[in-house]
Amino acid sequence: MLSVIVGRTGPFTGQSVVLGDAPLTFGRNSENDVIIVSVSASRFHAEIVAENGAYVLRDRGSRNGTFVNEQRVDRRQLAPGDTIRIGDETFLFETQEAVETVMDLSQMDLPRAGAVVDPGVLRVTVSGGGPVGLAFALLLEEALSGRVAVTVYDGRWVRSGTSVVWKDAAQGNVRRQQVVTVQSRQYLALTDEMQTAMFGDSGQFSEMWPLGPDSVDGQPPRNIRIAYIEDRLLELANRKSAIRLVPKRFDVAEQEHLIARDHVLVISEGGRSRTREHFADRFGMADASIYSLDGEHIQDVVLGLKVKSRLSDPMGVLLTVAQNRFLLNSLRGEGFLNMRLTREEARNVIGIDPVRQVFEECIAARPCLMSRHEDNEFACPTHGTLFLPALLRSSPLWKRILEGLQLFDVPEEDLSAITSFRLDMVQRPRFTAQLTRPAADRPGTYGFLLGDAANAIHFWPGRGLNSGLASAVSLARSLSRVWRGRPLRDADFIRHEAAMSMLQYRHKSRAWNAMVTTDERGVTRAIKDIIEGSMEATATSARTDATNQKPSAPAAASNSAEAHLEILLDRMRAIRERLAPRLPGLPDDEVLRTHLSSLAPATLRTLQESGAWDTLIVGGEEADIDIFYQQDAPVFVPATRRPPEPLPDPRAAGLLDLG
Repeated sequence: MLSVIVGRTGPFTGQSVVLGDAPLTFGRNSENDVIIVSVSASRFHAEIVAENGAYVLRDRGSRNGTFVNEQRVDRRQLAPGDTIRIGDETFLFETQEAVETVMDLSQMDLPRAGAVVDPGVLRVTVSGGGPVGLAFALLLEEALSGRVAVTVYDGRWVRSGTSVVWKDAAQGNVRRQQVVTVQSRQYLALTDEMQTAMFGDSGQFSEMWPLGPDSVDGQPPRNIRIAYIEDRLLELANRKSAIRLVPKRFDVAEQEHLIARDHVLVISEGGRSRTREHFADRFGMADASIYSLDGEHIQDVVLGLKVKSRLSDPMGVLLTVAQNRFLLNSLRGEGFLNMRLTREEARNVIGIDPVRQVFEECIAARPCLMSRHEDNEFACPTHGTLFLPALLRSSPLWKRILEGLQLFDVPEEDLSAITSFRLDMVQRPRFTAQLTRPAADRPGTYGFLLGDAANAIHFWPGRGLNSGLASAVSLARSLSRVWRGRPLRDADFIRHEAAMSMLQYRHKSRAWNAMVTTDERGVTRAIKDIIEGSMEATATSARTDATNQKPSAPAAASNSAEAHLEILLDRMRAIRERLAPRLPGLPDDEVLRTHLSSLAPATLRTLQESGAWDTLIVGGEEADIDIFYQQDAPVFVPATRRPPEPLPDPRAAGLLDLG
């Protein structure tokens, strides 16, 4: 008989977790299975482990103790009905059968044993309920109305009454407030209901970027917050009877027996998907060599600065595409200023635990969002760490962050949070795999990689979301075309696999050209190394002048700054000329010169030498997956061989023009 843990008080009230062979861990650290957001809880507080057919609760050296039935314990074998208190939250240990007698089964996250299965219904499990997983579930629900049952798992949700909602920061989930650019080729492929949910309120999106090759039917790209997309799609999914939302992280080891009962497992957990790694032998190992220079796999670390810019959108666009150091993506000035880091700067993205006085890499490794507190402190609510460069106001990294704020006219007090993300591109050999074969008691399960689980995130905001939505549209179309109540086959997904390969090529080549540049001599270098070289050259020149005590050093610095300024202005004029027909309100030369002249000479040099965005390649056309789902889609079907017929006389057929 299954045993479960059910939340009684606190953020997990009403949620249930099935206990299995793997330990169930509790604590403040985000690596725990159950994150306890309470000052009374320790980072790694307690765990429940299976021992000799029973479950044992063990304290892991917590400061304030672990309690069973209000008695402090170090180790305790649990019995049905025991109440566990960890920090300020309490849980009930019970059997599934006992819980089902007092709770409505519709509120439980556990499947009912012996449920009748309709062979005509496609059974789908989705691991990961972000925008891609939810979009796929909603697309499939409409395409196979009445013939599909979708279960979506996500540990960032919590049950609220009869609905499932996103956890907030107090519950250990810091929402993604990044603004992303969604291309019309992608959002027009969604259902009318989904488009209304996302764009029905015009105040929640802006059309900052101009029409271009990516635009379809005259519809421009739209800037919108990820959190808003997540909220609206989750609200919509709550209203669909065919979609079951489970506020729990998908555990492939625990759910493997259920996977075998489904036709489809969709893996959309993100770039660090545990489920994908569990099935690595089915999907094949990723190849990093294709994205390497001189034998080194190129990776970028980007600092995301949550800001409010005072610049107009056209000015922000022009400053963004004219250099490769900073990228602003905002919704009416509010959004994230993304800062490409050098190798040395990336090593300095560190948090410090003020209590234990130890360094933590939570912002660099998780990553976490550190929000501004008093005294210029940026604090991580999950780990209690502070952003070290902000505490050391003379640190080189903090000074360069301030350079970016000045470039986009952001007062320091309008920098409200800091996060980071890592670009790590790989080539995946396949996106579709048969996980289990058909048998008398199971239909055979196919697994699919979607979103960042298939293609890593990209430096241009929204790139990952655009490719993720395209992959969701492709898979929903494939499944709706082939589902006839029979076991699925590899041949059913030729179109989808081709679409995913095209998405990988287009988005990876686009991201690659955002990470490296090739000069006029044909030499390819990482952009982050060019930025680092520029700063080193500036520092070397300053040291040389100081050593030689050149009286003309200020004049030389001024001449150098003026030269870099003129190159930047020439570059911006060319970009402005190209964008002017599609983006009104671009600043004139006087406005640009006044704004750039306020920057330090070292900043001007770095911006100039970083080069402009390669918009011809980084922009380009979106991968058009529609071509694979038309009646004349280019999928090869061998024809029956016939004997050749004699060719007609061209003169008799009137095919030859003799005149």
